[in-house]
Amino acid sequence: MPKGYWVSAYRTISDPEKLAAYNKLAGPAIEAGGGRILARGSRVVAHDAGIAERTVLIEFDSFEQAVAAHESAAYQEALVALSDGVERDFRIVEGID
Repeated sequence: MPKGYWVSAYRTISDPEKLAAYNKLAGPAIEAGGGRILARGSRVVAHDAGIAERTVLIEFDSFEQAVAAHESAAYQEALVALSDGVERDFRIVEGID
């Protein structure tokens, strides 16, 4: 069964306090949903139209698990805390294997 991934590329972080509140809630929600953080950091080399800002990659055992974790009440609470604190491109993608 192909794995599922959350890929989040931040364009801007306008409110670091909201991002910190989100991180505090999102980490446990992701872990409870079966997610494993593979990359989360500020070292980014961007090419083409990319922006060298925070990028996060999270792996789940399946695409369905990744979608369910995003829809969970705990993660939705984290999104409320984040609100308009960042601008990001967030995607859930299915792996090849």
